[in-house]
Amino acid sequence: MSIFQAILLGILQGLTEFLPVSSSGHLAIIKNLLHINLDSGMLYDVLLHVATLIAICIVFFKDVVKLIVEFFMIIIDIFKNIGIFFGNLFGRRDEAYIQLTYNSYRKFVVLIIVSTIPTGVIGYLMQDIAESAGAGMMVPGICLMISGGILLIADRTEKGRKKPKETTYLDAFTIGMCQGVATLPGITRSGTTVTACLLLGLERKFAVKYSFIMSIPAILGALILQIKDIGNVSLEAGEIAGYIIGMIVAAAVGFVCIKIMMAIVQSRKFKPFAFYCLIVGAVSVIGALIMM
Repeated sequence: MSIFQAILLGILQGLTEFLPVSSSGHLAIIKNLLHINLDSGMLYDVLLHVATLIAICIVFFKDVVKLIVEFFMIIIDIFKNIGIFFGNLFGRRDEAYIQLTYNSYRKFVVLIIVSTIPTGVIGYLMQDIAESAGAGMMVPGICLMISGGILLIADRTEKGRKKPKETTYLDAFTIGMCQGVATLPGITRSGTTVTACLLLGLERKFAVKYSFIMSIPAILGALILQIKDIGNVSLEAGEIAGYIIGMIVAAAVGFVCIKIMMAIVQSRKFKPFAFYCLIVGAVSVIGALIMM
């Protein structure tokens, strides 16, 4: 992989990960068009996602820090409740249990955990399917057209009011399932999850924050699944440099695009991205048919 290709893929990842046009679909199409063959399979794709994860943590730094702190406080309170249970059982006490989700950030933590469960299960089961689908242009093209339809739905959703306290665990599970399905190359993760949030009545600003922050455990999970491949990959110095440059570019571009996506959701201007996905998807399908 040349430095030019690394920069191109980094820009593409940063743009498409957060804008609702599917990063995996675009990466699959570009790699097929430019005949970019990476011996590490999906490893480079995951590293680019790690770069965009860094961008998420920078934009939502305060929220991420509070969520991490509250996560560990919940763990501590769970152990305290276990102690209270046995104290009440054997000590004949009637001590009240500690409520685990007594503030918005604690509820947000639990919502993300609930969303991560179906995402992890579906993502793991679809791992091989997604990798095979990304080897050609047909499936990413079809999925991009599906993404276009999803974005047209998002453009017509009414303004929601739900914040963490009003969001149900069933809502969280449903959003997690949508994120899992977005493992397929061409299905926009951000567009799909934001659309799911909006259809379930989440407030628009919270919907964007939920969509991006819930991607953190999903990306970390994908990285863990790829760790086993790292030991079997032999990289040349030029490839390592390409990986690093691609990650830096993806993180920088991703940071800007998160800000843009937040404005898009607030203004309900999904149609340009919907038509873009429909056009690129159709061109990709036609190109795949021509090359058959």
